Amino acid sequence: MSLIDDMRQAIDARVMLRILMLLAVVFLQGCGLVYDAATMVHPLNRDELSSICAGGRLRVGISVEPFRPFIFPAMYTDEGIRVTGFDIELIREVADALSAHCGIPHSVVPTLHVTRFPDLFIKMNEGQLDLFVSSVSGTVPGTRPTGLWFSAPYFRGDGIAAIVQEPKIAERVRAHFGKPTGNWDTLEAVQDAFTGLTLAVQKGRSAHLYAQANLKQSRLVVCDSLPAAIETKDPKIDVILSDHSILDYVTKRVWQDWQLLMQADGTPLIVTQEDLSVVTSDEHRRLQWFLNNLLFRLEESGRLKQMRSRWIEADYAPIRRATAEGLPLEVTQVPDHYDQGQCRLAE
Repeated sequence: MSLIDDMRQAIDARVMLRILMLLAVVFLQGCGLVYDAATMVHPLNRDELSSICAGGRLRVGISVEPFRPFIFPAMYTDEGIRVTGFDIELIREVADALSAHCGIPHSVVPTLHVTRFPDLFIKMNEGQLDLFVSSVSGTVPGTRPTGLWFSAPYFRGDGIAAIVQEPKIAERVRAHFGKPTGNWDTLEAVQDAFTGLTLAVQKGRSAHLYAQANLKQSRLVVCDSLPAAIETKDPKIDVILSDHSILDYVTKRVWQDWQLLMQADGTPLIVTQEDLSVVTSDEHRRLQWFLNNLLFRLEESGRLKQMRSRWIEADYAPIRRATAEGLPLEVTQVPDHYDQGQCRLAE
């Protein structure tokens, strides 16, 4: 009987507690104390845009590896250490638009989180970033990890291209694209042209995923960065695959002893097309709409076209632009920024 009595007493205590809570609601609701008490226990969850406005800070990830002309290496300027590029200008546009949206006295400040390219996806999923911009393709299979969202393109019509250093390699590849049109298969021609060659790709980038899926008869070398692929001597690299826009820039202005692979008709060899997007969390729906609406306005106004022209086509001095419009980089991140990593044979 004592056990039954104890159970009854416990039930009575619960009923009494609920009655007291109900009375508290009735007597306190007039002065708003119930709302205050509830929010003290369970604060209202802010959406991601409200959190950015409240903190006045936009946490943006960029790759530690330079993707010229989208992201240049960190530069020492009279204004301090700065990083510049197409993606950096786009980050400024996003921060300015957020400042206007938030309507706060001070601007939303973009803070750069510099990390290895594959780690950008990890940090986003861990909630350490609001978004990241590093010439990321969302149109190549395998480039959309679970939990992440890719914006409407801010750079269209790009694609995976190739560069070589030796003319005989260029001639060998070009010979496979001199076949007559008809039932000609581009992928088959690429596979035949690259069979037996040593290809370098950057880890986690779209060219890496493309080569893994399609170029199994080639010897694949995975590098931490494009500079690492250029500098490695063992194994000897025959072909480097990456975004056409990046390879076109570096072969004209940085690594002039390398050349773009061209087809017989003089057009660049593009093995697959891709568009570049801004990446954020799949759960951040308000930020997603904000980004897509902004990109639409920038496209409609001609602003994106202007940005593409001034970074892709125009001649300029990157250090001057870094001084005038670059974003600051923490001193502690600069050594990592210049450590371009190594290359290794793919398993």
